[in-house]
Amino acid sequence: MRAHPQAVEPVAGAGAQSQAAATAPAAVSVGPPSTSLAQPASLATVRKQLAASGLSANPNQATLTPDGLAIPPINAPPAVQAIIAAGNEIAHLPYRYGGGHTTYEDTAYDCSGSISFVFAAAGLLNSTVVSGQLENWGAAGPGKWITVFANAGHTFMYVAGLRFDTVALAETGSRWSDRPADEPDLSTFAVRHPIGL
Repeated sequence: MRAHPQAVEPVAGAGAQSQAAATAPAAVSVGPPSTSLAQPASLATVRKQLAASGLSANPNQATLTPDGLAIPPINAPPAVQAIIAAGNEIAHLPYRYGGGHTTYEDTAYDCSGSISFVFAAAGLLNSTVVSGQLENWGAAGPGKWITVFANAGHTFMYVAGLRFDTVALAETGSRWSDRPADEPDLSTFAVRHPIGL
């Protein structure tokens, strides 16, 4: 006759110990603390490492990498993350007037072609627009995550605190920068944002 397998429920404390081993007292060693255990980093060390990484401790602030790309903040909505990812795709591509307008995928982009590309990637546009059209696009005023500056001749925007602009491309080789909006003619730009962002 064959024995049938049986499920055995484990019992806390039970094991394959001999009766003598089970009744023997546990050995306890007291001595100096081990130096091989990891120790928590001091707050000063954490701040130093954060500063060296270039990452922002602000959950709503994107980070600019040394090679001119953007890292979205951890709390960024999916549309903002998609915009940043698309912006990284074209960040180093050259400027060409009209670039990005006959097709989203191009070899060079102008200011509004750049913004059209990243907004289309996030599902915020379904056709390319020129800077003059962005003067009335979306909602008025700055947004929480995205603020577009547009007039008839130029457009740029801030995404999670980083500037996305063809002027930055001419200055640094990337469309992303941490340059402030300090143009002397800033008052000529309409300030807009995508609804909800």
